[in-house]
Amino acid sequence: MSDKLMLLVDGSSYLYRAFHAMPDLRSPEGFPTGAIHGFVAMMNWLRDRFPAEHAVCVFDAKGPTFRDAWYPEYKAQRAPMPDALREQIEPIHEVVRLLGWPVLEVPGIEADDAIGTLARVAAQSGHQVLISTGDKDLAQLVTDKVTLMNTMAKPPERLDIEGVKAKFGVPPERIIDYLTLIGDTVDNVPGVEKVGPKTAAKWIADYGSLDGVVAAADSIKGVAGENLRKALDWLPMGRKLITVVTDCELAPHVEGWPGLDALALRPADEAGLLGFYKRYGFRTWLRELEAKAGAGAADGAPSTEATETTAAALAITLAREYETVSTWPQFEAWLAQIQAAPLVALDTETDSLDGMRARIVGLSFATEPGRAAYIPLAHSYADAPEQLPLEEVLARLRPWLEDATRPKVGQNIKYDLHVFANHGITVAGYRHDTMLQSYVLEAHKPHGLESLAERHLGRKGLSYEEVCGKGVNQIPFAQVDVARATTYSGEDSEMTLHVHQTLWPEVEKDAGLRFVYEQIELPVSVVLERIERHGVLIAPTVLAAQSHALGERLLALEQEAYNIAGQPFNMGSPKQIGEILFTKLGLPVKKKTATGAPSTDEEVLQELAADYPLPAKILEHRSLAKLKGTYTDKLPLMVNPATGRVHTNYAQAVAVTGRLSSNDPNLQNIPIRTPEGRRVREAFIAPPGHVLMSADYSQIELRIMAHISEDPALLRAFAEGLDVHRATAAEVFGVPVAEVSSEQRRYAKVINFGLIYGMGAFGLASNLGIEQKAAKDYIDRYFARFAGVKRYMDETRISAKTKGYVETVFGRRLWLPEINSGNGPRKAGAERQAINAPMQGTAADLIKLAMIAVQQALDAEGRATRMVMQVHDELVLEVPEAELAWAREAIPRLMAGVAQLKVPLLAEVGVGPNWDQAH
Repeated sequence: MSDKLMLLVDGSSYLYRAFHAMPDLRSPEGFPTGAIHGFVAMMNWLRDRFPAEHAVCVFDAKGPTFRDAWYPEYKAQRAPMPDALREQIEPIHEVVRLLGWPVLEVPGIEADDAIGTLARVAAQSGHQVLISTGDKDLAQLVTDKVTLMNTMAKPPERLDIEGVKAKFGVPPERIIDYLTLIGDTVDNVPGVEKVGPKTAAKWIADYGSLDGVVAAADSIKGVAGENLRKALDWLPMGRKLITVVTDCELAPHVEGWPGLDALALRPADEAGLLGFYKRYGFRTWLRELEAKAGAGAADGAPSTEATETTAAALAITLAREYETVSTWPQFEAWLAQIQAAPLVALDTETDSLDGMRARIVGLSFATEPGRAAYIPLAHSYADAPEQLPLEEVLARLRPWLEDATRPKVGQNIKYDLHVFANHGITVAGYRHDTMLQSYVLEAHKPHGLESLAERHLGRKGLSYEEVCGKGVNQIPFAQVDVARATTYSGEDSEMTLHVHQTLWPEVEKDAGLRFVYEQIELPVSVVLERIERHGVLIAPTVLAAQSHALGERLLALEQEAYNIAGQPFNMGSPKQIGEILFTKLGLPVKKKTATGAPSTDEEVLQELAADYPLPAKILEHRSLAKLKGTYTDKLPLMVNPATGRVHTNYAQAVAVTGRLSSNDPNLQNIPIRTPEGRRVREAFIAPPGHVLMSADYSQIELRIMAHISEDPALLRAFAEGLDVHRATAAEVFGVPVAEVSSEQRRYAKVINFGLIYGMGAFGLASNLGIEQKAAKDYIDRYFARFAGVKRYMDETRISAKTKGYVETVFGRRLWLPEINSGNGPRKAGAERQAINAPMQGTAADLIKLAMIAVQQALDAEGRATRMVMQVHDELVLEVPEAELAWAREAIPRLMAGVAQLKVPLLAEVGVGPNWDQAH
């Protein structure tokens, strides 16, 4: 196929897709480069995967086309092209030519028509044609010689004749009929009103074609039939607009046309690309070209602001050598290698995903990309080869593993720290974690090794499912064939090292990112492992009593609900609840589900509960049932029998703000707004001779707002130790602080926290239960008194739109992919995030710095106090009674001292025999 292949790239389709798929990357001079980056990567990927003699990248030319003459409203609703994309068009044309691709623009016609014409001529000349596009309209061109490929779908989507049938429900020769019926909102081509893909495909199947549907229009019943009859006069024009023209005159625009040699794919202009990559800051591609030219590394070369690429961006071919270590001489040879290596990637294969319980099945090491060793230690299938003894191998590795001067890199090192600890080994010397490098660089992207390797290296390794199977057929790793395990684990190690070599330079060159990585994320991962490992003590008898009480209350609520409804019903069934509320009792329908049924979601029930008793009973039942099932019933079952404690997992690389996420169990989401929820914390207890201490940052996000905005009134309130909500109320309501009423303080508190989260007048009115105009007046008064806050918000929105991200005080980047979205609600949501994220992210940084500082102090002084939980802005510690006086003084001092902001940090502590009393 490659001997007779024509590649046609729908450049206009990919312009927008590349622009919106990539983060807002910038050259060192601030020029937008995201679309260029995505475009180059896609073109390289295509050329690598589909060797062809002939190819062309086709773009829409400026100016109107013949379709505009046919229908003046054609594409009339399209928003103007974003300036940041318009600026990148000429550089994209330039680099595509430098990459060896012919570029074609034909005035007066669309890129689709040029592609259709090229495809027809190429197919008639005996070529197979591959069209790279994301445009569904081009599915009408598919034949046995023409195929579509959407390279920006994940995974890339290929549509041949059968693929078109499977995707659209009609064959390629009926795509025009199908699209005419459903219309094309992107191009402002109306179809038949309320006729969607399923109806269109069914009609074409029933009547054979659009002409058959039109002929049968009088017999088609219902609203769809009525709408079809209304559209009959329009449909011929709709079909004309949607039909791709395949006989356009290209000769004036393609020298030598119609001979296909005019569109030969040429070698890349490497000298030109060197200059281009330097100009726009594409450091990785520049380094590859210079290495190829023998020029060495591009020291000091400019770079983009992020390392995001598609699969082709860093694709390389490695000679891969993975050795199975099954003899002592092999082991000794590898031990010597890792002892001498400047950095070693280390990976464990285990029998469990639960780090606290996992035992080692095998280990792998890599000292360079492409080369690794796997030591099988506990494979137990029939006829498994002889393996080195696990305990002796670990004993010989222990000095290297526990040596802090031996640099190591891993992927999710916290898990491996647990695994080795299960075998009595405390690993030291972890200098890098590729998961955390990715998290610091691009928190909004996936951070698994498979995703990182594909995204940054263009490599796809074996997945766990490929090795162990899925679902009920999945086997434990101990039953995996040793040779297969060697490939899988060796690949994990050397790909980790390879990813590190790509990501670390990007982190290293930015002072803020480097601080967040080296001084926050890496050290806190070790602290988290210790917190998780120690666990927290719970009282199962207390939870059992709470479960019993909750069970009785749930039964009582059910009976009360049945009495109001006049009949029993399933309180867990939205359908039955809907029938009772809206059919039997006639309550007003507030909104509907996607299927048209009245919604019974929490928002609807909350609104109805203000006026009707039954929705309130249902809400209370839901809340208590969730509390019982999630916590009072489940927590005792999660006690580790070996420790007698509950051990949560703190996911470090999940929340884009930098916040930790607790799971299995989730200790950060215990509901505390109800007495029953707060009571759950009574079950978290201190062991004999100890107390629990809660240390909580006071009003941390408002303090951060004062620091970032430098608003004089806020700075003064915190500097003087005033009640900030009372001080805000005094400013907003124009009264002395001493005369602020409790109601005014409540309003001010809602305003303070609401504005931090980007709340507008509508949201504030809803929260306070007041008119929207009154809420707007309060906001206007607030901004008049706190002009620094208003200035911060305005400047942050502008900066976020320019950069594509905002930053914490410490330099953590909080990416906002939707900040320049054409979708109004998404853009508004991103603007609210832009205002709040620096405060949430800085608060996350501060609590992590506090954990590190507290742990360092505990270690330095040899204290027996232990951190047992981290929840939002709070640390919970288990303190021996003999250390209580020290902890009361030292912990808040350490927390307040982790950073010097323009306002004082304040941590408040409470002490008690259980978490509830300590809080």
